[in-house]
This record gives sequence, structure tokens and C-alpha cells, in this order.
Amino acid sequence: MNALKDRIARLIRASGPITVAQYVTICLHDPEQGYYATREPLGARGDFITAPEISQMFGELIGLWCAQVWLDQGKSQPPQMVELGPGRGTLMADALRALRTVPRFLSGCRVTMVEASQRLRRSQEESLRDASVPIEWTSHFIAPPTPGPVFVLANEFFDALPVRQFVKTESGWHERQIGVNDDDDLTWLLAPVAADEVIPADRRSSPQDAVFERCEQAIALVEEIARAVNARGGGALVIDYGYGSENPDQTIQAVSAHKSVPLLEQPGNADLSAHVDFRALAQAAEQAGASVFGPLEQGRFLRALGIEARADRLGRSQSVSAALNRLTHTAEMGTLFKALAIVPRDAPLPPGFS
Repeated sequence: MNALKDRIARLIRASGPITVAQYVTICLHDPEQGYYATREPLGARGDFITAPEISQMFGELIGLWCAQVWLDQGKSQPPQMVELGPGRGTLMADALRALRTVPRFLSGCRVTMVEASQRLRRSQEESLRDASVPIEWTSHFIAPPTPGPVFVLANEFFDALPVRQFVKTESGWHERQIGVNDDDDLTWLLAPVAADEVIPADRRSSPQDAVFERCEQAIALVEEIARAVNARGGGALVIDYGYGSENPDQTIQAVSAHKSVPLLEQPGNADLSAHVDFRALAQAAEQAGASVFGPLEQGRFLRALGIEARADRLGRSQSVSAALNRLTHTAEMGTLFKALAIVPRDAPLPPGFS
């Protein structure tokens, strides 16, 4: 048993079973033995590779997307850019480099990086050491206090937020929990009391053994972002892997060295994530007063922004062509990953979503 697994088992024995969301939070964010505190998650030596690490084209297009939204909305005040879960800082570095072609956007622009991991903050500081705009770090999203439009970027951020899981049984929907068996191994349990009121009305008649996932943290965060965007102008862009219509039952997974591993096997040593429920995010943003566009497949979105023309400008080498394929092809990231835009009510149509 690894050290974090032993601590989780002792917590359960002392206080009772924990929810899936609690388990994910401990595994990812424990300050001593959590995944983000102890491992380098990104790259070939890590457990996954994100779009900004695949090609500079991705971050460049996202930066120019922000500039076009700003121009379309009247460019009245300097913008504030906020990135959630910035990884190594690659996306923001590429975005800011592309934005040098729009000097009016960068004039007065400020950047906030929302990152809880001190290890990743150091990588971001290195990536952005040559940035020409002020940059600050924070652990949680807070609407910037300065006036002006706000642009929130979230690439592969929402999939890492902890989800709760509910299982349909003969007696209703019961929350899935984690306990400890007689051999001191972590094991799956169901809460004794049904929680049907948490389940959307259109899912309550699902067949027995169906699973429903709900990420309350994501919904609350999107509501806060949407209120800020709607009040101040700007836009938010969420890009992640997920689904846009019906919840497809269980999606939470553990990945180590680019391979799936059992969820309860090695807490703290594997990345835990779940598919993003884009429909829930869109509904939350609309209820907060903003307009929503998408979700749109990532391949279609990037092509609409001009990624193929950018690849041509870069020379269409073998590596550029491979990156383009990885980002846009239906068999790669092009279909599973999706883009969702949040803009003020009655704002012009954002680029890429026509």
C-alpha cells in the first residue's frame, strides 16, 4: 500500500466512507503526496500531452481568438486574460506571442494564471519569463478587480475537477462511495440513502445500474465566469474532452504513463479525470445571463480559426502535419475534444462558431 493510500484508508476507518469527489480531490491535490504535488504530469515522460504541447498553432489561434472577440466588442478598455490550470504555461506563451500582431490588445493587458501547484507555477514562470505584459498567479478564479473585459481560457481544466457519481438501484439513485474492506484495500460502496433529488428529471428513469456523474464545482465556477463576462465584456473559451448531449454514464478514469489503470490502485500516482458535461456547463452559463456557443468539435473549431493556413505558413513539415492531424482529425483529438464559448448576452458571434 502506498503512503497516500494508507492515509486515505485511515481517514475512512476514522470518519467513514468518502465520496468519489473527495477521493479525487485528495489524490490530485494532497500537498505532500498528491499527484500534482509530486509528479510532472505533462509530456512524453508524464501521463498525458495537451494540445498546447503538441503544437504552437493551438495557443496562437486561441490568442488571436481573444483579440478578435475584443475587436468585435468595441475594444473599449484594456483586457484581462485569465487562464485556468495553465500546465507548463505553453498556451499563454504562444498566445501572447501571436498577440504581438495586435499591439492595441497587449497595451494595458494583464494576465492572471490560476494554478494551485507550486511545481507547475515554476514551469509557467519559466515559459513566460519573456512576456511583455504583467503576470500574476492565484490559486482560485476571482473576477479581476480592474475594469475592462475579461478573457478566461480553460484548456483541459474542467476534466480534472472532482465529480460525484450516482448509481441507479432498485431503491433509487445512490451516491457511490469508497470504503475499506477487511484486507485494508479500498473498495466501492453505495450510500445507504437514495439521492434522487440530485438527478436531472430526464435521467431519473434510467435503467438499473446506470451511472450519473455531476461536477458541482464546475457548474459553480462557470456561473461565476459567465457573470463576470456578461457584466464586463470579453469571453470565455472552454476546450476539453467530453460530451454535449446525454451523459454517457461513467467516464472517470485513472491514467499513468499514458495507460489506463484501476481507479483505486495507486492514489497519487495517476492522473484522474472525467469527461466534461458541456450541456451542464452551457446551462449554467446561460442561467448566469451570458450567451453560449457550442460545444463544437475541436477539429471544426480550429479549422474555422485557420489552423490549416497557419500550418502552411509554418511550412507543412512532417512534424507540423503530424501535429495538425493530432489536433483536428476525427480519430485523434478532433471529435472527442470540444470547444464552448461564453460571451456577453447580445455580443457578436465569436470566431469559429458560425
